[in-house]
Amino acid sequence: MKVEVYDDIACPWCRLGMHQFHRAVAGAELDVELVHRPFQLMPDAPEEPRPLMDAVVELFGPDRAEAMLTEMTRRGAEEGIEYRFDHAVAVNTLTAHRLRWFVLREHGAEAQAALATVLFDAYFRDGVNIADHAQLTGLAEEVGLDGGQVRDFLATDQGAAEVREQVAAARQAGVTTVPTFVFENGEPIVGVTSSEAIGHALRQASGR
Repeated sequence: MKVEVYDDIACPWCRLGMHQFHRAVAGAELDVELVHRPFQLMPDAPEEPRPLMDAVVELFGPDRAEAMLTEMTRRGAEEGIEYRFDHAVAVNTLTAHRLRWFVLREHGAEAQAALATVLFDAYFRDGVNIADHAQLTGLAEEVGLDGGQVRDFLATDQGAAEVREQVAAARQAGVTTVPTFVFENGEPIVGVTSSEAIGHALRQASGR
C-alpha cells in the first residue's frame, strides 16, 4: 500500500507525525510504502542559517514562542522524540527537499523515508544546517547512500524546479497544513493525531 505525506523538514509537528506513522505501520503489520512530498512553510526563508529561537520569536513574539516550544518539547518527550530548539538553526529547506526528491528518484521510497528521519533529527535535535552541502552529504552517507553521488547532485540545481512545482501543486490541491497523509482510498489525515488513528486509517485503506 502506498501512502503519500506532504511535510516540511522545518516543521516540528511533521517530525512527530512521522514518528507516529512509523509506529502505526509497525503495529498494523502492513507492507506500506511511504513517499514524502515536499511542502515549504516558509519558502522565502533565508539561505543563511540563524538560531531557530530567533526566527520563532520574530514570528510569534517571545511569550507565545516560549509557550509553543515548551509544549512541543513536552509532546515530543512523551513520544520519545528529543527536540532541542535552543540548539536548532533555521534555514531554507529547499536544498534538503531537493535531496529527498533525488533519493526517491534514484533509490526509492524506503531510502527516502530513512533520509527523512535523519534530516528531522539533524534539524531538531542536532543543530545541523540542513542547507549545507557537506552536512547533507554526511547525513546521506549515514543511511547508506553514496557520498560522491550526493555531492555531485547537490552541486547542480537539479530538482529545484520540480520541488517548487510540487509545492505549488500541493497548495493548489488544498494542502495548507502539514503533515498531511494521503491514503490510497483518498482519505487524508491532516495534522498530528495519534498512532492509533493512523493505524485505523491504514487498516481501512488496506481493507482490513
